[in-house]
Amino acid sequence: MSTTWDLSIKTSLMFFAGTNNFLWSEREKVMGKGMQIVIMIFIVLAVSGANSIDQQQKWKKWMSKGASSYSSGASRIGASVIFPLYGNVYPNGFYFVQVFVGFPPRPYFLDPDTGSDLTWLQCDAPCVRCTQGFHPLYRPTNDLVVCRDPLCASLHSSDYRCDNPKQCDYEVEYADGGSSLGVLVNDLFTVNLTSGVRISPRLTLGCGYDQLPGISDHPVDGVFGLGKGKSSIVSQLHDQGVVKNVVGHCLSGQGGYLFLGEDVYDSSSITWTPMSRDYTKHYSAGNAEFVFGGKSTGLKNLNVIFDSGSSYTYFNSQVYHALISMIKKGLSGKLREATDDRTLPFCWKGKKPFKSKRDVKKYFKPLALRFPNGGKSKPQLEISPEAYLIISSKGNACLGILNGTDIGLNDFNMIGDISMQDKMLIYDNEKQAIGWTAANCDQPPRSNRAIL
Repeated sequence: MSTTWDLSIKTSLMFFAGTNNFLWSEREKVMGKGMQIVIMIFIVLAVSGANSIDQQQKWKKWMSKGASSYSSGASRIGASVIFPLYGNVYPNGFYFVQVFVGFPPRPYFLDPDTGSDLTWLQCDAPCVRCTQGFHPLYRPTNDLVVCRDPLCASLHSSDYRCDNPKQCDYEVEYADGGSSLGVLVNDLFTVNLTSGVRISPRLTLGCGYDQLPGISDHPVDGVFGLGKGKSSIVSQLHDQGVVKNVVGHCLSGQGGYLFLGEDVYDSSSITWTPMSRDYTKHYSAGNAEFVFGGKSTGLKNLNVIFDSGSSYTYFNSQVYHALISMIKKGLSGKLREATDDRTLPFCWKGKKPFKSKRDVKKYFKPLALRFPNGGKSKPQLEISPEAYLIISSKGNACLGILNGTDIGLNDFNMIGDISMQDKMLIYDNEKQAIGWTAANCDQPPRSNRAIL
């Protein structure tokens, strides 16, 4: 069996400060693995605390306006599908989306991942090894995907040979050591379109009957694959004429939203840069120049990819160590390194504990990635201090940019969730462009086709 390998780091990483020893689970360190389900219940019911009540009321109002009719399939190019997102970068360490699968539709919590293609659920086939999720295991249909199906071929190398021509086996491995082994099946996905129609197209997903968790695992039911490949959910919906082949997300400290299709934004207000043709398996904007404090650092030709399945941002070793040096120089005489805080490799403390990132932003300079392939304008992705720092439970400011070379990402520079907060990110597979703009991600989007 051939294996699909994805770069996504599906964990919120912890380290001993100043070393490369990984403590891969924030939640296990703080309250023990047995509390994972309690954490999930808290997220679902509270969604990051009392401050999110208004946000949830907005989402309930928005959701109640959809679903005016029901269909097993439809041609709705021009409409979009919008999903609320829950979770945060810290302290929860991940985001999840609620997806309804099967008939009658049953809810599952999935990790939205632009860094991988295949959507899979932990599956009672029966399950050989399954990790702890929030919902009962998915019960598969008898609608198996046969080996000769093009979607099966897209997940395997060209020399793949089927053990059983009547089914398609798959195996996906992730960069944190997690994996899923199973078979492909077809089933109904129930979604609300922004046109006001509820549909249930039949899509292909993985029935994962053998899962190995990464060094840390989250209590989700599977992965929502949003990559560029044929097996991704957006590619399948596009092939059925439901939405344009566009993925977008808007992350906040309280959740945010995810969308498939293009009618939820004004293209003219977005900063665009071409997708790289050199990295066909990932959403890459090509080579970038690293800018610190508004000035060029001389670090250029950086291979940059965007991955919503990774909590933190990763720079290659050269860029990472240069960044640490520049930050330390700027903090000299202002903040002290908090060597007793092991939340992340580098943390700094003030005279008293910090309460929020607003308290520390004046000490840190903004970063940027400049993309010369974007033409004369050379578009820049601005990364403010709020988009690369967290405030630890000890009240220290910790750097949420990590050394990607140390964990096997080689020369890739991965933009993770922390640096995509408070921005709308768009991956337009039809125009082969990546776009971004500042946004209030706690506010449900106003679709061109939906009156809210």
